[in-house]
Amino acid sequence: MEVVRPLIFSGGVGKIGGFIIVCKLYLRMKMKKALLEEQIQWILSYVQGGSVDIWKENVLEDLEEGILEYETVGEIFHRYKKGIQRRR
Repeated sequence: MEVVRPLIFSGGVGKIGGFIIVCKLYLRMKMKKALLEEQIQWILSYVQGGSVDIWKENVLEDLEEGILEYETVGEIFHRYKKGIQRRR
C-alpha cells in the first residue's frame, strides 16, 4: 500500500498540524517496527529551512551524543508545538 510522504516542513505555524498527521500516518503504516531514533531521524529529514533548522540541529546533536529526550514520536511533536506557541 502506498502512503503519502510529508512535504518539507520549514516551521510554518499553519502547516504543523498537517505535517504531524502525515508523519504519524506514514510511521504507523511503514515504520511501525523501526526504533524511535530511526523514526525521529526520518521525521527530521523532512524538516528544513526557516525557524526549524536550529531545533533540528539541537535534536540531531542530542542523538549524536546518545541523548534521547523523547519517549514517543508524539512527544517530539508536542514539544515542538509548545516551542512555537512560546515564540508567538
